[in-house]
Amino acid sequence: MEILMAIVIGALFTAGTYLLLSRTFLRILLGISLTSHGVLLLLIAMGKLKNGVAPILHEYAASSYVDPLPQALILTAIVIGFGVTAFIIVLCYRTYQVLGNDDTEICRGIENE
Repeated sequence: MEILMAIVIGALFTAGTYLLLSRTFLRILLGISLTSHGVLLLLIAMGKLKNGVAPILHEYAASSYVDPLPQALILTAIVIGFGVTAFIIVLCYRTYQVLGNDDTEICRGIENE
């Protein structure tokens, strides 16, 4: 299962990097989204994909617990990723309103004027 996760994580990072290097804002947004999903899967894989019980001690405590730290990191990364995505959507929309185009080369040309 870990090998399949590694292949999926690699594919997400590859596609995200390819989209981040493109010229349009929409592709850059999709690239950031794919890269953040790859990070989430990487955090899941770091927590070792195993079955177990919640780490709550009680009378009949089992010996195999699931580590709660990767789950907490994933929840934090989801919130941060949502905030970054919302900010980039607003930034792309405002840029499109002002320039009438979503090409990054046009933004670079305006900087020199």
